[in-house]
Amino acid sequence: MITRLHARVEGRVQGVGFRYFVQQNASQMELHGWARNRWNGSVEVLAEGSCESLEKLLLALLRGPRAGTTSAVQHEWLAATGEFTNFRIRLTG
Repeated sequence: MITRLHARVEGRVQGVGFRYFVQQNASQMELHGWARNRWNGSVEVLAEGSCESLEKLLLALLRGPRAGTTSAVQHEWLAATGEFTNFRIRLTG
C-alpha cells in the first residue's frame, strides 16, 4: 500500500547536508517526494511510497547524517496522491 509521510525535522539540520542525506536515503528506498529547508531552521520532508520504506526513512530522519543532530521529528501519515515521479531537493520555503 502506498502512503505519504510529512515530517518536520528540528535540530542542527541545516548546513550539514541533511537534505542530501534524505534524498540519498529516499532514492535508495524508491520513495518519491521532496525535502527542503524551512526559514525557521528546520527541514521539511514529504515522501510517498510503501509503508515499510517510509518507516525506514523516518528512522533515518531520527538518526540524521553524521554532521547533523536531530532533536525532534514531528510527522504525520497522509493519503498518497501519486503526484511525484522522483525525490528532489526543493528551495527553502
